[in-house]
Amino acid sequence: MSKRLPNLPAWQWRGYHHHHRHPANLVLHLIAVPLFILAFLLLLSGLFAMDLTQLAVGALALIAALGMQRQGHRLEAEQPEPFSDRSDAFRRLLTEQFVTFPRFVLSGGWLRAWRERHRLRR
Repeated sequence: MSKRLPNLPAWQWRGYHHHHRHPANLVLHLIAVPLFILAFLLLLSGLFAMDLTQLAVGALALIAALGMQRQGHRLEAEQPEPFSDRSDAFRRLLTEQFVTFPRFVLSGGWLRAWRERHRLRR
């Protein structure tokens, strides 16, 4: 994805369900995405308040959330497209955390993926 896409949320959404099928990845994302959002907000709060404790806790939580998601993605048969550079990583990560994964959950995609995976194991 080296070129800039005009509609990143739409691009990310089109293939999202292919990269989120493994039960452990689904559970990890259910924990890690809210953790990422809280960590991001804590980082912002720490920046505005000039509070080193908030910054440190926010940074550690952000790293933990991303690490959990990375482990989950490693379990998937179909891997997401690699990041082309730091800007691409930043844009795609923020879009996934704040737009795409919440949409995946609220649209029923997460539950469908969970049920589908367990139906295939029977």
